[in-house]
Amino acid sequence: MMYPFLQLEDGTEIVHSEMRQDGTVKVYIEKPVEGGFFSATCYLPKYVWEHVEGFSDADIERYQEILESTAHLIIRFSQEGGFENAANF
Repeated sequence: MMYPFLQLEDGTEIVHSEMRQDGTVKVYIEKPVEGGFFSATCYLPKYVWEHVEGFSDADIERYQEILESTAHLIIRFSQEGGFENAANF
């Protein structure tokens, strides 16, 4: 299951998985563009990027900064069923 986390001003959406058995969290980033989507997957907590399609290196650097500043929240929410189910938020 993927949980919504953040939507950026340009329509880019960031969603995340539940924490997996190996302690990682899959973060999926998708941006609508004419004719489809740009997308990328990042695995926390090591910030391993895979399947980057359409995004530039500068885009990935920006998303890396966003994830670094919010990873503690994503990891917490991944253990609590997403933002909607997180206690104390």
